[in-house]
Formats: sequence, structure tokens, C-alpha cells
Amino acid sequence: MSTKKRILFIANEMSPYLEMTEFSEIVNRLAIKANDNNFEVRCIMPRFGTINERRHRLHEVVRLSGINVSVDNDDYPLQIKVASLPNARLQIYFLDNEDLFKRKFVFTDENEKWFDDNGLRTVFFCKGALETVKKFGWPPDIIHCSGWMTGLIPMYLKTAYKKEPVFSHSKVIYTVGQTTFKEKLGADFAKFANIHATIKEKDLEPFKAPGNIDMFRGGALSADAITFGSEKVDKKLVEEFGKVRGKKVLQYNAESDLTDYLQLYTDLTK
Repeated sequence: MSTKKRILFIANEMSPYLEMTEFSEIVNRLAIKANDNNFEVRCIMPRFGTINERRHRLHEVVRLSGINVSVDNDDYPLQIKVASLPNARLQIYFLDNEDLFKRKFVFTDENEKWFDDNGLRTVFFCKGALETVKKFGWPPDIIHCSGWMTGLIPMYLKTAYKKEPVFSHSKVIYTVGQTTFKEKLGADFAKFANIHATIKEKDLEPFKAPGNIDMFRGGALSADAITFGSEKVDKKLVEEFGKVRGKKVLQYNAESDLTDYLQLYTDLTK
């Protein structure tokens, strides 16, 4: 029986598939370094239409696809694709949906106009990622979330998914990154995000028509540990989460060889 600790990376960007901020490269290096240091690693990210399936050799995982993800009483079919990370024996799982992710842009159209359904896409991705792990039947010891789009996941794990056996021993790390957009996710976002009766009004408070900083804040509030993924993090977030009683906090270090992250993973799983 394997004694390896399991780490699940959930990110909205990861090199070489999508590179919007410097942390996309760090997620790539972290996954490889953890894999090389006796951790069992899997990664989940959205299959944005900008990701070339042929070049990156994505193929559908039929046994995992076919889940319907329900958001605000509508069902969205979840298609799951997989690729091997170049130069590493690592599997990256991509979550796809015809209506939400097929377009050839990420968060804005060709005129740089913010997509009205980015809030819906976010809830679909966060819920879809956790439903995918249930389908894996692969209990992660650590779930490391990065990118604003994963901001709901720590809260979901403390509420809607709290009693799921696959997550019963999972510790959640949330990485706060640099601000990349000024738009809001819309007045309906909290309604979309309310996916289960166990989610209370106070849990949704950070997500009332949130912007980029609010998503980071919401993720950090419910996480077991917090890291900073850029020196360009908003000052308010640095002040609020630079030191948090009862939580491990890892400051940004441009010179880091990422050993500090491996130590954090080890400390959280003791």
C-alpha cells in the first residue's frame, strides 16, 4: 500500500497550457517538484478554448465524463480531458463544457469585453473540480488552490463537501496572487455560488458581487494555510492575511526553490 501523501493542485492557469501571471510557471514547477519528492500529484484546471488540444495531446476520459454539474437549477454536462505534463509523469485533468469553455478566449472577448457569464463559469469549475475528485475516488491529503477562479473551493470544502469521505482528511492551501481584472462577477454570483443547504449567508458574504480581490479574500478566509504567489499582491490582502492566528502563512519569495512549499505540505499532513 502506498504511503505517499496525495496533493491535488486546482488552478485556473498552469504552464504550459495557460500563462496569464507568473504563478502559472510556479504551479508547473511545484507539481513536478512535489512529484519528484515522493508526493502523489494530480492537477485540475479549466479547458479554456485557447488551449490547443492537439498540441498538448488532450483526450477525453470517458469513464469520468458524463457528470452533470448543477448551478442555479440548471444542469451543465461536464467533460473531462487529460494530458501528461511535458517532461514529467504527471496527469493534468481539464474540465470542459460546450457552452462555458469552448470559446477561443479566456475571460474577455476579442474586444477585451468581460464575459457576462464568468461568474457562472467560476461556480461550474469549482463545483466540477470537487465532483471530479469524488469520481476519482482519490482522497487528497492536500488541496492547493491557486488563481481567483478557485476562490470558492476552500469554502465549499468547509460546507457543502464537509461530510464527503473523499475530503475527510484534506487540508486546503490557498494562494493569493496578483490582481488581473477590475470587473465584478455580478449581482447573481452569490446565488449561483449557493450550491447546497449547508452554505449559510455568512459563508457567502465575501462573494456578494465580488471582484478579483474579493475572490482572493474569500479563498483565504476558509483555507487552512495561505501563501502569497506574487510580489504584486494587493496591499489590503497582505495586511489582512500576512499573519493569521492559527494558520500557516507562506510569504512570497522570488528566490525560493519551492522547498518551503514542500515543507508546508509536510507540516499540514503530520
